[in-house]
Order: sequence, then structure tokens, then C-alpha cells
Amino acid sequence: MKAIKQFIFKDNVAAVICALPFIIGFIVFLVVPMLISLYYSFTDFTLLNNPSFVGLRNYTRMLDDARLWRSFKATFYFAFTSVPLRLIFALAVAMLLLKASRMVGIYRAMYYLPSLLGGSVAVSILWRRMFFVDGTINSLLGLVGLNRNFNWLGNTSTAIWTLILLAVWQFGSSMLIFLASLKQIPETLYEAASIDGSSKSRTFFRITLPLLTPTIFFNLVMQMINGFLTFTPAFIITRTGAPADTTLVYTLYMYRMNFEFSSAGYAAAMAWVMLAIIAFFTFILFITKRFWVYEGGYS
Repeated sequence: MKAIKQFIFKDNVAAVICALPFIIGFIVFLVVPMLISLYYSFTDFTLLNNPSFVGLRNYTRMLDDARLWRSFKATFYFAFTSVPLRLIFALAVAMLLLKASRMVGIYRAMYYLPSLLGGSVAVSILWRRMFFVDGTINSLLGLVGLNRNFNWLGNTSTAIWTLILLAVWQFGSSMLIFLASLKQIPETLYEAASIDGSSKSRTFFRITLPLLTPTIFFNLVMQMINGFLTFTPAFIITRTGAPADTTLVYTLYMYRMNFEFSSAGYAAAMAWVMLAIIAFFTFILFITKRFWVYEGGYS
């Protein structure tokens, strides 16, 4: 018995030693900065002076910040539009790539590539250039006789859509997850449906879609969080949230409050509000999960 306890103890020590670099990194680079930002959210801090405690003043200030509410509007519009479109495109492409072909491996790599590059500064600069008045989009429109002088980035109705289209273009990661799940659905289910005379659309809505709901749920949670936290495209493409703050997403406004307006305490409070918002929507998704996610297995 003593030998068994010693063996288990040695295994636990080995496991802790192997996990120690991650544990230290998690505490030093995540937990500690979060606690520091929580403290700063209750202070008047401008990065140049010592923080002075002001209680809840940063949080109550948000109630009268009109630009903050416009950033909420832009963020929610971006997230609730781009995420469903991205998942729809990801699922559609995954179903197309499910069919075996000689070039399917290359196609999968090509469709996944935008997800690796989409968040980079270089791609955001290229995307911004495409939507200039003399950019690629207007040039293509001119070839078919349409208006080639439209200001996509300067119009309040279309500026946010340049960010949405870039986000939808990055559907590769969700596509691969959908593709892996589609391969796990037994072919016997489709064979039985075919024998019963089920149409392709009926088979999709009665077999494929219900069995994919756990994967849809996972992708929805992850992409919704990413949607709320989008920053690089908005910062590179529209700079300040122009025109009329229609592209001023929350993280961009938080960045500007911190580094342009020297209000680090207020920016820290904004960060914690966004954390609460993400937690709220994630909680809602998990609460409603039992109403639409099928977890009964494939048998």
C-alpha cells in the first residue's frame, strides 16, 4: 500500500512539474494583470500620474458617455451580423468539401488560409485599400457599368460592412470544425433516409443539422466572443471609428480612451464591463442550450 502511495505521489509531482510553466505563465501574465486592471478601474489613472482611488466614478461615468453607447451599437451590430454569416458560410463550404476529390486537400488549405491571415495588420491594410474610391471593388464595379466612385469607407451605411465582410472571410477555422463533425455522422443514417425517400433538404434539416448542433453551439460561443473583442481590422481600416462612430467598436474606443485620451482608469473599467457582457451572453447561450442542442449521440 505504501509503495502504491509513493507511486501516485511521484506521478502527481511529475504532473505538477510539467504543468508548472503554464501555471506560472497563467498567473503572471493573466491573473495578475487582471487584478491590476480591476484596481485601476476604481482609480483616476492617466499612465503619467499615480493612480488615485475614485470608487465607482469610472463606472457611473459610462452612463453619460454617448460615444460609449455608440460603440456598443457598433459592436453588437458587428457581432450579431458577422457571426451568423460566418457560421453559415463555414457550414456551406464544409459540406462542399466533404465530398472526396483529388484536390480536396488543397481546397481545404486555401479556404483555411484567410483565418490565418485575416487578423493581421497587412491584410487589414490591403482590405482597406480595396475599398478606397479608387480601389479594387470600385474598379470591378466599373467593369460592369456600375458606380465606380462610391466611398465605401466614408458612408455610414457601408463602412461597418467592410469590417463584417472581412470577418466573414475568415471562416476557415469554423469550417474545419464543421468538416470534422460532418465526418463523424454515420453514413447509415443517410442510407436509411435515402431508402425512405427523403429529399436532400429534408435529410439536412432532420439528420445533418440536429447532429451538428453541438458543433454549432461551440462555434457560436467562440466566434461570438471573438466578435465582441474585434480590434485590429477596425483600428487599421477606419482608424478612429469613422464615419460618425459607425465603426467605433468597443475595443477600439477602449484603446483610444487609454492611449489617445490618457484615461487608463476609465479604459480599465470598460474592459471589466466588456468581460461582464461576454459572460452574460455566454451564460444565456448555455442556459438556452438544452432547447436546441441535440446531445443524444448518433445511435
